[in-house]
Amino acid sequence: MTLDAQAAFSGTVAPEGADILDEAKLTAWMEANVEGFEGPLTQSKFAGGQSNPTYKISAPSGNYVLRRKPYGQLLPSAHAVDREYKVQAGLHKAGFPVARQYGLCTDESVIGSWFYVMGMVDGHTIWDGAMPGSTPENRRATYEAMIDTLAALHNVDVEAAGLSDYGKPGNYFGRQVDRWTKQYRLSETETMDEMEQLIAWLPATLPEQTRTSVVHGDYRIDNMIYAKGRPEILAVLDWELSTLGDPLADFTYVAMAWVTENGGRSGVMDIDRAALGIPELDEMVERYCKATGRDGVPDMNWYFAYNFFRLAGIIQGIKKRVIEGTASSQHAKDMSERVRPLAEKAWEFAKKAGA
Repeated sequence: MTLDAQAAFSGTVAPEGADILDEAKLTAWMEANVEGFEGPLTQSKFAGGQSNPTYKISAPSGNYVLRRKPYGQLLPSAHAVDREYKVQAGLHKAGFPVARQYGLCTDESVIGSWFYVMGMVDGHTIWDGAMPGSTPENRRATYEAMIDTLAALHNVDVEAAGLSDYGKPGNYFGRQVDRWTKQYRLSETETMDEMEQLIAWLPATLPEQTRTSVVHGDYRIDNMIYAKGRPEILAVLDWELSTLGDPLADFTYVAMAWVTENGGRSGVMDIDRAALGIPELDEMVERYCKATGRDGVPDMNWYFAYNFFRLAGIIQGIKKRVIEGTASSQHAKDMSERVRPLAEKAWEFAKKAGA
C-alpha cells in the first residue's frame, strides 16, 4: 500500500470531542505567557503525526503551534513535552533552525494536559523522499541541506545552549536499547522471535561511543519545514525523542532512507536516484564527515539493526494504544501492522553485522 502522505498528513482538521481545547482558559494563559499575543484565538488540529497531538492556534497577533501530551494512560518517559520545549529553546538560542519557543504550561487545569506554544514557521514539509514534481538540482540541494543541518546540530556547543543536563553522558546505545526493550515489553501484544533475538543480541554487541551531542532521535526528510521555493531548512520539528547521545544514531537513522523502500514516504532505496538527482549514501557519508571532522563512519549494519529495532518498539507502543483505543490518528492503525516487518528487517541487518 502506497500512502499519499502529502495528502494524508498535510493541512489541519477541526478537533473533535475530547480533542477540543478550552479556548477561554487557553486565551487567558496565552495572554499571560506569550509575548505579543492578542486574542481572540481559533484552533485546528494538524493531520500529520500521531504521538503528541499538535494544534494550529490562529489569532490576530499571528499563528502559533501548540503541542500537548495525549490524554489517557501514558508510558513512563513518553510524550515529554517539557523536554521538547527545553531542547528547542536552547537550540534556538544557539542559532540552530527551530521554531521560536513562547512558553511551557505544566498546569493541567488549562487544557487537561501539559503543553507548550511555539511560533508557526511558514514553509512546506516534504513527505515523500522521491520529491515528486521537483527537479534533480533541487532534490540534490535539499538532501545536502538535510545533511548539513544535521551536522550543524551535532556541532552545537551543548553547554553554551544550556543543554549539558539534557541527557546522561556516555553509553547512549546501551541506555537506548534498554529503554526501547522496556517500552516494548510494556506494550507487547504477542511474542516475536526476531524481537527476542534482538533484545539478547543488541546489548551484547554495543559499539563504542566516541562523541556526545544533541541527538534529534527522529531526523528524516519529513520532520523539517523547508523554505518555499528554495532548498533551505527553516525549522527541524518533532524533538520528542531527543537527548544527549551519540550523533551516529541520527546519522545512521537518516541513512536508513537508502535501505528502505519508498512507498510514498522517506525511503529512496527502490527509486532511480541518479535520474532524480538524489545523492548516493556514500556521498552523504563523506559530506557529513567533512562537516563534523570525522575520518569516516563505522560499518552501519549494527546501527541499522538498532534503528529498525527501535522503530519496531515505537510502533508497538502505537499498536497497543490502537488496541486500547487511545491512539490519536487514523494513520496509527495502518502503522501498527508494521511492527513485525520492522523486527524482521532489524534482524536481517543484525545478521549482516555478524549475529
